Amino acid sequence: MSVTSITSREFNQDVSKAKRAASEGPVFITDRGHVAHVLLTIEEYQEITDKGKNIVELLAMPDAADIDFEAPRMKSELYRPADLS
Repeated sequence: MSVTSITSREFNQDVSKAKRAASEGPVFITDRGHVAHVLLTIEEYQEITDKGKNIVELLAMPDAADIDFEAPRMKSELYRPADLS
């Protein structure tokens, strides 16, 4: 896998060249000397973003029953009456 870096001007002038380079690895697109964007093939993108679980599965917390948790008691009152004098 090769990493390519091109300027935004080069990208705008030859998009197909950037797409060809993306088939070999990520293409970093710079704007005024700073990396601003990364061009990836859809396969590479899916590979790095596919975690196998969706948000619903993560929030369900199927292993939550195995977690032992006891909330600590507060040492002071939750509120104090307002002093209006």
